[in-house]
Amino acid sequence: MKLLFSGIVFLSVLSLWVVNSGYQNISFLKKIGTEDYSKHEVGTSTPLEKVTDFISKTLPKDTKVSAEVIAPPRVVTHIKTPEHVKAIYMSSWVAGSPSIRARLVKIADETEINAIVIDVKDNTGLLSWNGRINDLNDFLDVLHSKNIYVIARVAAFQDPLYVKDHPEQAVHSKATGGIWKDNKGVPWVDTGSTDMWKYIENVSKDAYARGFDEINLDYIRFPTDGPLSDMTFPISGERGLKDKPGIVSDFYHYITDALHKDGIPVSGDLFGIIMVTNVDIKTLGQDMHTALETFDYVSPMVYPSHFYAGTAGYQNPAAHPGEIISFAMKAGVKIATEVASSTGQATSTIIAKYRPFYQDFDMGATYTAEMVRAQITAGEKLGINSWMLWDPSNHYTPSALKSE
Repeated sequence: MKLLFSGIVFLSVLSLWVVNSGYQNISFLKKIGTEDYSKHEVGTSTPLEKVTDFISKTLPKDTKVSAEVIAPPRVVTHIKTPEHVKAIYMSSWVAGSPSIRARLVKIADETEINAIVIDVKDNTGLLSWNGRINDLNDFLDVLHSKNIYVIARVAAFQDPLYVKDHPEQAVHSKATGGIWKDNKGVPWVDTGSTDMWKYIENVSKDAYARGFDEINLDYIRFPTDGPLSDMTFPISGERGLKDKPGIVSDFYHYITDALHKDGIPVSGDLFGIIMVTNVDIKTLGQDMHTALETFDYVSPMVYPSHFYAGTAGYQNPAAHPGEIISFAMKAGVKIATEVASSTGQATSTIIAKYRPFYQDFDMGATYTAEMVRAQITAGEKLGINSWMLWDPSNHYTPSALKSE
């Protein structure tokens, strides 16, 4: 009886341990789960079934295992989305370097910042828990202990590693028949690949299971630079040439439906330029109306340095951050009003979905604390109280932020 009881306790603890991804801390079990879907091999066994099967084949039948020798399982927690998210972005390289990431956590400790966006899959395709952030679970737990909302950034269709494993799903070159590459020499996955959609879903659900509170999707579009007329789409076909917005819309609906089934908040990053002109929508496939209808939150990337010369009458938009944000987000509010009208929701409800990325890096101008704050203030005047700061090098301006 005592042996039976010990066995039941052991299996119960083991179940919790596996569900919370504890098995990934053991080298010979690390490949269970993540690496199965990294090559898009969808299996029928759950991680628990695989571990249980392994143990049953390895231990002698009469082996007695005491529950006391098993470490307590990690309990994954989640933080409710703050009413007003105020975030900074942290690359996986910085997140994987405790001494460097400490200064960003310090910013959150001492200022109004209440959320951090961390790369889970950046545009190299590498998953952060596969070598980049070795103490990811512990780091997530520390952030949660500080009541910091943690957002997982997933770069979607720019993924060289996925292309390497699945070249048949990549954008191809009309001229050579080989893999097409953008101006930086980076290949892209055909946005119409539903296999890729499933992969993004799996990565997102894995991130949430590890403790991330929200999924933030980037590169959710077609390529925008490089020899665009040379692109062919092995999966999207002619539709990829004529109806990019339709394909992107299908993905937005698919991924939000899939993640919402598991109660996972999901946000999407879109080019800010599409709020003020329709010219780029056909190339990108991104449409702000669709994004506001599907995602829980939408992050227009409204970096003033990225707007065309002459925007709002300014030859150098980067030098006028407050004015450019006001110009762009007024157009965004107009779109939100249209979406509210077509969906029967309150305009304030749709506007609250906006969580723009503001510029905190030098491009087109040297950004001061006043210039960073001018963007935040311009948004707040329009009722946009959530925002995120972006600097690819992760060097932010604490003096632009209110003290805690």
